[in-house]
Amino acid sequence: MKPFAFIPIKLTMALVTGILMGNYLNIKPEIALISILASFAVLSILFWKLKRKHLYVFGLVAGITIVQLGILAVSLSKPQNDPSYYNHYTKNEKQVWELKIVEVLKENSYNHRYRAEVRSLDKAFVKGELELIFDKKSYPVRLEVDQEIVTWNEVNRVALPKNPYQFNYSQYLKRMGIQHQMRFRDLGIYLKPEQSKTLRGIAAGFRDIVNSKLLETNIRTEQLAIIKALLLGQRHEIEAEVYDNYKKAGAVHILAVSGLHIGVILLLLQFLLKPIEILPMGRTISLCLVVVLLWAFAFIAGLSASVIRAVTMFSFLAYALYLNRPTNSFNIMALSMFFLLLVFSPTLLFQVGFQMSYAAVFSILWIYPKMQRVWKPKNNWLKKLWQLVAVSMAAQIGVFPISLYYFHQFPGLFLLSNLLIVPFLGFILGMGILTISLSLLNILPSFLSKAYDQMIYWMNGIIENIAAQQVFIFSDIPFDLFKLFLLYLIVIGFVSWLERPHFRTFLFPVVSVLLFQLWSLFLIKSSQQHQELIIMHQTKQSALFFKDGRKLNVYHSGKKVPRVLVRNYVLATYCNEEAYYPIQNAYRHGKKHLLVIDSTVVHPSSLPKPFTLLLTQSPKVNLERIIEELQPKQIIADGSNYKSLIARWKKTCREKDLLFYSTAEQGAISLN
Repeated sequence: MKPFAFIPIKLTMALVTGILMGNYLNIKPEIALISILASFAVLSILFWKLKRKHLYVFGLVAGITIVQLGILAVSLSKPQNDPSYYNHYTKNEKQVWELKIVEVLKENSYNHRYRAEVRSLDKAFVKGELELIFDKKSYPVRLEVDQEIVTWNEVNRVALPKNPYQFNYSQYLKRMGIQHQMRFRDLGIYLKPEQSKTLRGIAAGFRDIVNSKLLETNIRTEQLAIIKALLLGQRHEIEAEVYDNYKKAGAVHILAVSGLHIGVILLLLQFLLKPIEILPMGRTISLCLVVVLLWAFAFIAGLSASVIRAVTMFSFLAYALYLNRPTNSFNIMALSMFFLLLVFSPTLLFQVGFQMSYAAVFSILWIYPKMQRVWKPKNNWLKKLWQLVAVSMAAQIGVFPISLYYFHQFPGLFLLSNLLIVPFLGFILGMGILTISLSLLNILPSFLSKAYDQMIYWMNGIIENIAAQQVFIFSDIPFDLFKLFLLYLIVIGFVSWLERPHFRTFLFPVVSVLLFQLWSLFLIKSSQQHQELIIMHQTKQSALFFKDGRKLNVYHSGKKVPRVLVRNYVLATYCNEEAYYPIQNAYRHGKKHLLVIDSTVVHPSSLPKPFTLLLTQSPKVNLERIIEELQPKQIIADGSNYKSLIARWKKTCREKDLLFYSTAEQGAISLN
């Protein structure tokens, strides 16, 4: 079976190509619309004129048309292309905003965070979404979904990352359609006493009722946090150590209401509704009930974007199973992806959960049947075990490249954790739904809640023991976008060769492996020949990174440099050795010199010209005298300095017509 030969898959790939092009090309909706109308006109002419001749020409034009459809979808999804977008009406001052809470985001130690829809700006109807950040000290009470507020405030662009290879939160929000933040600290807001209800708000209210009922049970706090993650999609209460254990064990997908949960519930519902199929139109009735119950679970889980995506995907898959034809599974999965990208949002394509869900399901549909043909055990228990192993391995093969690209790690014991947990996940979810239902009816027996509590406790214990085997956790693996592409070529090549063993089919994966190795060697060689001195931005401390080949020397001001800062740089630049030293007063990088003046204000009387001056740890210096005495070509202030001092130094440098750079404002700077 060749899944890439199916027309829906080809069309979906064309749409994905168009979305990728539209994301990087800033094409106006008017131009995209004219282009696609012209393509449709050509397509119509070809359809009537060619009949069955030259079908490849028709197919080519159809593919180009779908590509243009993807470009148009992205263009229309960009807020700035909407005339009613709020940013067209903003001023560089405070304005009157009317906002509606759409989603409660994960909070941190200092702030509550929300996604909000803009209803009006200075009483003018506008559209768009913002991220709201409320200081917990000023606003300890959390807002709820559908809450409407009026405030006199201003918006700010989401800050870009201050250090190289740091997670780009600005880009992450932009792909969700959010380009600005609004901060609330000692600012008055007016909570509207009445607000319109949405389905998502009703779902959030229902979840609050479920949470209050669960708190009345004798389920312990740690287990309750896992139950809320499994069934309600609320992971913010899980302790960091427990969550880290699930990551190390390769079972973190169990904690997110995603494709795995919806797939298990789909199989559970099909099993429970099997007796209905003996009735007239029984299979059709069963399909309708399955789809309705899947969406009911989505409602319980809060109708988040990831849950809606997963339920939509598996609603299509339920229909494919209803048709009971293997080729339709590929077609309908492709159509579900086409539908989600075109109807919901083309930016779903850039979400990790979306990518991993479809990679896993597509891999199962394609690779699992081939693995089943490799070995057919006669023993029924052994057969079931092999089916579970084959499904887990097929799914992992599909998501393995994506996992390496985003997370740079691979849990070697993922198969063990899946074998020990996934077979019982249907029972765990089913018992959880039963527990919630009985608690809502106030008839939950004490023994049932204790049994469920103990079950989750055992699951956490299994995961903790697997995560403790550190030797099987392969982490800090450098992996870039081109490697991701090559690794998928290797997977596709080897699966195709296993399907049709032949020298010509074997040549493709072999060439892909060679390209992968050559690219890896090229990156390592490039890293060995590269030197770089970077002044990083760190609040209240100093950090200088000196890369010498594949070795990274980290110079710091005595405080611990965040591991994530070092790890991101090491992975991106292929360093394989790290060393840590106290910060020094002078550095030489090629023909460039760097003088560091810290709180001790100790410095040499002269340095070779030209040199750069770094001010750190808020030194009490007369900068005018320093400039006249040492004559630096540029002055840099890092994040360890007081803001008032940075402002004063900036003013002095402007008066002296001297270059000034602040990492707090502009981020890290490389002295290459």
